[in-house]
Formats: sequence, structure tokens, C-alpha cells
Amino acid sequence: MFSRISGRYDRANRWMSFGSDQWVRGRAVKLSGAKPGDSVLDCAAGTGDLTIKFHDAMGGQGRFVGTDFNADMLAHAETKSRDRGLAIEWQVQDAHQLDFADKIFDVVSIAYGIRNVDEPIRALTEMQRVLKPGGRLVVLEFGQPGGLMKPGYYLFNRYFIPLIGGLAGGDRNAYRYLQRSSDEFPCGEAFISMLEQAGSWSEIEAHPIISGINYIYVATC
Repeated sequence: MFSRISGRYDRANRWMSFGSDQWVRGRAVKLSGAKPGDSVLDCAAGTGDLTIKFHDAMGGQGRFVGTDFNADMLAHAETKSRDRGLAIEWQVQDAHQLDFADKIFDVVSIAYGIRNVDEPIRALTEMQRVLKPGGRLVVLEFGQPGGLMKPGYYLFNRYFIPLIGGLAGGDRNAYRYLQRSSDEFPCGEAFISMLEQAGSWSEIEAHPIISGINYIYVATC
């Protein structure tokens, strides 16, 4: 599915989010506390937007690695970084079993990807394994806003997302899946519980963004 939509994935993201997806990624980078010289691993990097955000925010000073299970998505990430001459490593890897030594990254991130892995807690455990003591895991994922926003968001997510995703991304069925997965995936306290099951953290923060349509979680080793 991701191979089918890889060529139009960025455009679909811009259309469906009215351009806010890049701003939200920028917030995730800022909340990560990443600084020049740090080593950053971005899992489920897809077409590389978040990985590149880290690179730019840190002035290219540090180590930047983007991994994804899907080689077609990463091919677009590699093209974008090569066109700009960015020093980013792209590797096809499974988030359930990362091919890295223990405790080598200052920041590990995953944006809109944790809900797509088969075993989220196992993947989160792996991400913690490769973090240095004091390192930070940053998870950006969709939420389900409540209150007065809930009915409108339900209609937007159920009908608008597949429609616009189909027009911009060329595969309406793929965006039906993405809509369903975001509807069903735990958010807020429920996702914090998943983080706690994945391992021991010194601190976990949950930041609702755009009234809870997105959440940014920061877990510190």
C-alpha cells in the first residue's frame, strides 16, 4: 500500500492537513530538545520529512539516520536529501528489530508510524534500547479530539480524508485504511500506558496539538 502511494505521499499530506503537517513536525523537533552534535534516529521515516526537519534544525551538525520498512518510500527521502546535498543515512529496517547497538542515539523519533507497526510495544521497546541514558523518544501521532470538536472531526476523518487522499494520493482505499487506523489507535493516557509497558522512563510528556488532532509524546530514558 505504501509503495503504491509513495510518489504522491507528500502532496496528499499537504492537502489533507491544509499544510499544517510540516508545522507539527517542526514542533516535534523542538520538543525533542535535539541540539547540534546529537545523533538522531527517525523510524518509519517514510519520505523523510521529519528526518530532514531534524537535520535543518540542527544545522546539519550531528548524525542523522532515517529508517523505514518500505524501500519505495525511502527512495523518495533519499532523492530529496541528495538534491539538497544533505548528509543523512537512509536504511531499510524493521522497527521491531533495529540493527543498531544499544544506547547510541540521543534522540529517536517516529511520526505517524507507530500505529502502522504490527507490535507497537515491541517497537517502542526497541527504540528505547538504542537510546542513550537521558536520551529522548519522540512520538508524533494522530489523536481523537473530544468535546465540541468530536462530531466535526469524525466527519472530516471519515469522509474528507479518504476523498482528498484519493485525489491527491491516487489511492482512495489506502487513505481509508489510514483513516481507520488513526480512529482506532490509542492516544493520550492510553498511549502513555503503552509507553510504560515498553520500558522504564524517567519522564513522559504528552502534548496535544491542534486541539488533540495530533499528539506529541516525549519519553526520556
